[in-house]
Amino acid sequence: MTARPSDYTISCIVPVHNEGPDILGFLRQLHGLLKKQTSRFEIVLVDDGSTDDSLFAVAAEAEALCLVLVRFSRNFGKEAAMTAGLQKARGDVVIIIDADLQEPMEVIPQMLEHWHAGYDMIYAVRDSRKDETLLKRIGVRLFYYLMAQGNSTEVPPDARDFRLMDRKVVAALNQLPERNRFMKGLFSWVGFRSLAIPVRIAPRRIGRSSFSFLRLAELALTGITSFSNVPLRIWGGIGFVISLMAFLFALYTIVKTLVFGADVPGFPTIVVSIMFFTGIQLLSIGILGEYISRVFIEVKQRPHYLIAEEIDRSPLRDPAA
Repeated sequence: MTARPSDYTISCIVPVHNEGPDILGFLRQLHGLLKKQTSRFEIVLVDDGSTDDSLFAVAAEAEALCLVLVRFSRNFGKEAAMTAGLQKARGDVVIIIDADLQEPMEVIPQMLEHWHAGYDMIYAVRDSRKDETLLKRIGVRLFYYLMAQGNSTEVPPDARDFRLMDRKVVAALNQLPERNRFMKGLFSWVGFRSLAIPVRIAPRRIGRSSFSFLRLAELALTGITSFSNVPLRIWGGIGFVISLMAFLFALYTIVKTLVFGADVPGFPTIVVSIMFFTGIQLLSIGILGEYISRVFIEVKQRPHYLIAEEIDRSPLRDPAA
């Protein structure tokens, strides 16, 4: 087991999007907590195309807050924001935390203790979903069930993006080039010695969530198609069952015709059968199209994000740069 350095440095990644004017208070609180852990740290703030003006005050205090402020040219999504933060972070320890104060930053010292004990990744796990709607809880269970089927990479249920990672974990993540990024899956895929910590998720106190139901569904679809081929197998199985039923029905029709003679088929039956099988074919093509679209995006090799502005006031930056 590699010994942890006593004079380690910390990079804390904070993805933000329209978090409101209270973001400055959050950063001051986070700065005070990190200062108690080590003398050398930085806060990597990634603005994912915010349309409010709350970050102007943040930029004015960049030096005092040890900030690296990265502003995207538009909204690329949280997965891209975390990717940018991981690529900009310089610390021996890298922490990802949201700015909405739902996750208790007081857990960070406990995470550091586990890191000193030899764990390479310590991640938060939601202790309860009682505050969510029944529809969302059912959707989450279905998502993790599908992710677990035929997938060699186990994605821990209810895991949060709030986590601490050793530098070697970050280096491994930065080697992954894919554009369709589902970070929870990538965190699990790289492996390393990991530990889950249950946390209580508080009501959101800063800004308003930009994750609508449709965006959550899109993220779930990205996760399933990136780490599982279950949808293809399901529709392959459905196709086999329908073919078997068609064969048995054809055999039944032949025997019935030979024994009792031919009868006139019903028009409604033909219409319903055509519509049913047409629907099955369109669904199958649609699922296949989702996987092909992922391949299409990867082939284009567009960058994960575009940076419109960057302010670097980190004590960890290279003075010669």
